[in-house]
Amino acid sequence: MHKTQDNRAWFLILPVVILVAFSAVIPLMTVVNYSVQDIFGPGQRYLIGLEWFRETLRDPEVRRAFLRQIAFSGIVLAIEIPLGVLVALALPRAGWKSSLAIVILALPLLIPFNVVGTIWQLYARPEIGFFGRVINDLGISFNYTADPVSAWVTIVAMDVWHWTPLVALLAFAGLRSIPDAYYQAARIDGASRLAVFRYIELPKMRSVLTIAVLLRFMDSFMIYAEPFVVTGGGPGSATTFLSIRLVNMAVGQFDLGPAAAFSLLYFLVILLVSYVFYTILQRISAQ
Repeated sequence: MHKTQDNRAWFLILPVVILVAFSAVIPLMTVVNYSVQDIFGPGQRYLIGLEWFRETLRDPEVRRAFLRQIAFSGIVLAIEIPLGVLVALALPRAGWKSSLAIVILALPLLIPFNVVGTIWQLYARPEIGFFGRVINDLGISFNYTADPVSAWVTIVAMDVWHWTPLVALLAFAGLRSIPDAYYQAARIDGASRLAVFRYIELPKMRSVLTIAVLLRFMDSFMIYAEPFVVTGGGPGSATTFLSIRLVNMAVGQFDLGPAAAFSLLYFLVILLVSYVFYTILQRISAQ
């Protein structure tokens, strides 16, 4: 029998296409339009080509912010991935204890970003905050509002506290997918705990850890609300990451053209580095 093709079903996705156009495509095209113009006011725009992109790439403040961003993402990934795996290995595998542990572990993920920043802004205060007071009582000078090292410790500790549960939950999901037969075979062969982790658990967690690394890299590379609330990018410019530099340029200085070019370069860097991460991790998983 000859079947006729009916394309009317495509109309069902029309609302989604319209929503995506208004929420993503149109704003992106607006940013692209701003990035190639010099804007002096309403109706006063002059096409300047790629000048804002060249200026952004030559800006020493942008370069320093980029290095801070790379350093921050590298530090939190180096801490959160191994720590999340260790937490997942320590969680009960079944029963009410497992459910309770998962609920408690997920609580930091439910807190809005700006509230996380406010919590740690108070928690790390050297005069009244528990975290700051304990460190100072140990004889270590700690003041995140005046010392860049203290500011970095606070921002990293805050991010680790906030996002390690995500890594732990993903790793725990990978562990729960391992059949008991693997563990029974390991016990019969007399495998050590380290051997079980290396040859059974870690290979089974590679896919979820790939997702965890990509999610955490993208989130940490775009972090804004938490460090802005805690330090405002200071002391000085010690915690001025790319996102804070971009907002200062767009909102504080109202340089729409340079800010638009900066945001497009920022977007492309995230895409490029994420693609490199994904390619490398996929090759590692295939081995």
